[in-house]
Amino acid sequence: MRPLTLRLLAVHAHPDDESSKGAATYAYYLDRGVEVMVVSCTGGERGSVLNEALEPKIWAERDMAGLRRVEMAAAQAAVGFQHRWLGYHDSGWIEPGSGDPLPANSFGAIPVATSAAPLVKLIREFKPQVLVTYDENGGYPHPDHIRTHEISVAAFEAAADPAAYPDAGPAWSIGKLYYDRTMNPEMFDAAYTLIKAEDPENPIVATFEEMRERWKDRPPVPSPLVRVPAGDFFEVRYSALRAHASQVAPEHPFFFWPNGLQKRAWPTEDYQLVTSRVSVPDAGTDLFDGIEDSE
Repeated sequence: MRPLTLRLLAVHAHPDDESSKGAATYAYYLDRGVEVMVVSCTGGERGSVLNEALEPKIWAERDMAGLRRVEMAAAQAAVGFQHRWLGYHDSGWIEPGSGDPLPANSFGAIPVATSAAPLVKLIREFKPQVLVTYDENGGYPHPDHIRTHEISVAAFEAAADPAAYPDAGPAWSIGKLYYDRTMNPEMFDAAYTLIKAEDPENPIVATFEEMRERWKDRPPVPSPLVRVPAGDFFEVRYSALRAHASQVAPEHPFFFWPNGLQKRAWPTEDYQLVTSRVSVPDAGTDLFDGIEDSE
């Protein structure tokens, strides 16, 4: 029998990342009685307005940080997860290989041992059995995404060590660490094949052609993968995405697929099991596989 309370902790770089990468999964587990907490490492202060039709554009220009906090609250309400700000300042986009320095005191410029400390404290308070974050490339090479990976992995280890961060509360060992793989080449191929066959004149075909080209040289996603059957909650994800109106145009074809396309083409959100402290099968549909046997 499973423990009375299961908990999932998802660590993201900016407000809106939680909605584009995993919101349907969080809704799926909330529907099943799991406690879900999302951590935003930064406030997204250096983000640009990516929606030309944004109504409060003057607000965004005057106070991007304040606007993104309001948007995050709306996304949280749409899905229902708990939310915490880690409190660091957005590093902004730095072109890989440019050699440009990170802004002083930004998230990516702060040592990992320092920025991991509040995450360790949060882990020990929330006591999750599962932690989800990005891979070593950050999903894409934004400095804050890469640093999110680094502090998540560091905190996963340190939270279980009583000698590490002794002022952060009693040690807590998380059972499983996953990397987010909700966007992957197989998914784009499946979507492209389906929409091309059913509606070849739809403008979204060009979007998926572009994504397939952009992702074609990426290596296959490592296994084992857990494919969470979250398709019934894609509309919840869409609601959360639309809450981040400064970052997502309301009908952006990359995020909002037509006529239930994604549910038919790829009805799961996928995760790579990286580290497990419990015995688990090679693949499955449940991030908590094996947890009930360890309690």
